[in-house]
Amino acid sequence: MAIFTGIATAIAGALFGGSALATSLIGGALAFGAKFAVGKLTQQKQGKQKHTAVQGEIQFGGDVPVGTLYGVGKTKGQRAFYAKWDKGNKRNAEVFILANGWCHGLEPYVYMYGEKYNLVAQATIGNEVARYGVQGFIDGDGNSAISIRFYDGRPGQGVDQRLVDVTANLGNKWKATSKLSGMCYVVVERYYHLEFFRDAGKGKPDIDFVLRGLREYDPRKDSTVAGGSGTQRLNTPSTWVHTKNPAVHRLNYQLGLRALVSGRTLIGEGKSLGQIDLATYFVAMNVCDTLRANGKKTYECSLFVSGDDDHTEVLKQFDDAMAGYGLNRRGLSGVIPGAPQIPVKDLTAADIPIDRAKDVQFRPSAFERFNHLSGQFTSIESMWNPESLKPVYVNADIAADGRNRQTSIDFLQVTDPDIAQYLLNIRYRQNRMGGKATVPVSRRFGLAVQEGEWITWRGKSWLISEWRADERLRITLVLSETSAAIYDDDGIEPGPIVVPPTPPINPSLLSTVQNFNVAAGMINGAQGYDTPALVFTWTPPDDPTITAVRFVYQIEGTMELFEDQCTSPEDGSFRTTKNVVSGKVYNARATITTVPDRLRTFTPWMTTAQPTGLQTLLTGLKELQDDALNRFKELQQEMDEFFRPRLVELLDAFSLEGAVGQIERQQIVATIGDALAQITEERRVRVSENEAMAQLLTYLQASLGGTSARLITEETVRATTDSALASSITTLDAEVDGNLARLIAEETARADGDGALASSISGVSADFNGRFAQGLVKFEAVAAPTGVDARFSVLLRAGTNQSFKVSGFYVELYTEGGVQKSRMAVQADQFLVTSGNSRHYPLVYENGVLKLAVADIGTVNAGLLQSLNGKMKIDLNNGTIEIFS
Repeated sequence: MAIFTGIATAIAGALFGGSALATSLIGGALAFGAKFAVGKLTQQKQGKQKHTAVQGEIQFGGDVPVGTLYGVGKTKGQRAFYAKWDKGNKRNAEVFILANGWCHGLEPYVYMYGEKYNLVAQATIGNEVARYGVQGFIDGDGNSAISIRFYDGRPGQGVDQRLVDVTANLGNKWKATSKLSGMCYVVVERYYHLEFFRDAGKGKPDIDFVLRGLREYDPRKDSTVAGGSGTQRLNTPSTWVHTKNPAVHRLNYQLGLRALVSGRTLIGEGKSLGQIDLATYFVAMNVCDTLRANGKKTYECSLFVSGDDDHTEVLKQFDDAMAGYGLNRRGLSGVIPGAPQIPVKDLTAADIPIDRAKDVQFRPSAFERFNHLSGQFTSIESMWNPESLKPVYVNADIAADGRNRQTSIDFLQVTDPDIAQYLLNIRYRQNRMGGKATVPVSRRFGLAVQEGEWITWRGKSWLISEWRADERLRITLVLSETSAAIYDDDGIEPGPIVVPPTPPINPSLLSTVQNFNVAAGMINGAQGYDTPALVFTWTPPDDPTITAVRFVYQIEGTMELFEDQCTSPEDGSFRTTKNVVSGKVYNARATITTVPDRLRTFTPWMTTAQPTGLQTLLTGLKELQDDALNRFKELQQEMDEFFRPRLVELLDAFSLEGAVGQIERQQIVATIGDALAQITEERRVRVSENEAMAQLLTYLQASLGGTSARLITEETVRATTDSALASSITTLDAEVDGNLARLIAEETARADGDGALASSISGVSADFNGRFAQGLVKFEAVAAPTGVDARFSVLLRAGTNQSFKVSGFYVELYTEGGVQKSRMAVQADQFLVTSGNSRHYPLVYENGVLKLAVADIGTVNAGLLQSLNGKMKIDLNNGTIEIFS
């Protein structure tokens, strides 16, 4: 940082007379680059660890990382102590640490035996903050068979004296010094009451607690902070309050949860307020608390975190919960919430230096955008289990992309379905917007704006996602397209309505289904064509705890097992075509899935009485037809993208002048009247800490009046820390009075840590008075961990402005289910194969009919045979022969 400060001082002295403000500004720009971390909804996967509002497993032992809860969540806790006493060990107690830090309290219910039980507040008997019994486990005298004593983790909390007393004479004692200060925990004491346990057929309960987590510091309510008003103080936790505000969570995580004695940061980043951009946090907190039209706050979330969690991943969860982005501005950490802004300035041509390079991509590649987005949230009504949100998709977007591009993003830190649905829609809209630009700006404009602000340019709104300044204080802005419409409530449906699961009632002792059997069957399709299937049958169980029947089956004489399941056990039958092939005998057995879980067994193996039927021809052909048509649509889209934007990209690349690095430019021009001939050649090299690039551009043009000929080539090599690229693009144009002939050739080689790709594409196009003809030849090879693929394709297209005709073929090697396969497909009105001998008629496929003069066939698998004159019909599926007079 010192070197940047020295450079900044020198620059400020030269430009601004040594202004301290200028020195600070320039030094910050050089040291930090003012980079704004914009999260993207692309094919980037979410972290391996699912961060959520639920901690679903009991943790044992001392080798457990410290953890805490922001907001409200369900937890089993960490078991820290167990003791039993009294005659026959009728009484026992456990200590569960729920979270580190000073927490707010317990919600008035718990989960046991797969059901929800209300807590009944009782008078405290010691140092606990609250004491509860469990409804349904309190006898007529008011004695509770399950007693819960809650300690909130405040500094200096007292010991549980009851536990000290009852374990004083045991081998395992709870010490008088075991106060667990700074830890929120519960003491669960149980008495083995015959009525509630033995007679009810219930064993030891496994309890899920619902905790209102950390009390948190909110600077808006601290009058000692600029802009704050209230009694909260940063160093006085007793003034803090509980909240579900994602921006407040994020701030407190950055400040960190500290140990009471050493002050060491246990959870979070451990920053000081001086390292926080409080202005952005104030805005974000207010946005989160703003009420939407449905009367709910705009954003809320809850999250369990531990001291071992990656800070970036945790902060991303808070960012996603408010549809926002993390921000690092002049070295200060901040956040931009998902909300519309008023643009602070309008960027005009006068603000953009003409001698510096700019890079604009108004429409991102289709591979960077998605048109079908799904996700999950944590549903309280579903006992804090994940539930699906309503998927977001727009048919117009799917049509524009040429195919369905689906991905998912989960909001398991959000428990309100309406908020989660709103977030899913916002992330979809943010992804579809997608425009990007890197624009040099004047110093006057650049010093008037900062990261996270909106500006307008070319009639659109843009978010300043990055602010750069080089050693000469030349400022460049990296822009991301945005719009207030992204955050509009219009068109966003409420979240899904989740019906709470029915609690199990008197679960039976069945360990599997009764009277199970399997038979071969067929699924009837259109025009009598069938697909082989297996039909499983069983006696419907009168047991609501059985939630599914699972089937395991295999082809007789083989070892490979297949699985399927029926989630409606009361149906008594289930039919599947999954991994079922024709002409085979199958063995099958079944078992059950129960909630709560219990001992399960498999039924005996059963065998189909006869082999499965033969799959009819048209079923398989329909699947192949769909695959081929989808692939030809992709080839047409490739042709559209190849011809239309390719020339524009070449011209834009050629027009980039003043790029950072070394540039050599040579030009020869000759003109007489409207006759022009020119040759331009430009060489560029550019390097940075993590990238090196070299580029050669040539441009040849000859024109006279309405006649012109042009040849452009671009050759590029680029290397980064984890990827390498080499590409060559050539375009030839000849044009006379709007009649255009064009040839484009592109060759690309790309390699990175995820795979390697090589492609060669040649395209020709001719246009004359509204009539056009195009051809595209592409050869591509890809090697990646998922498989090795190669494809050669030829596509022809011709027509007028009103209609066109397409023909082509492709040959490919592709990977499906980890298996290498090959395929060739042809699209043509008439497909013909001939030997070249006039004595032999050709094989012809035309109008959906295969025509062949002579066939020599060993085996025929067919459904229906009939004569051309309709006099005789043989139905092989049903075993009938009909003869008509």
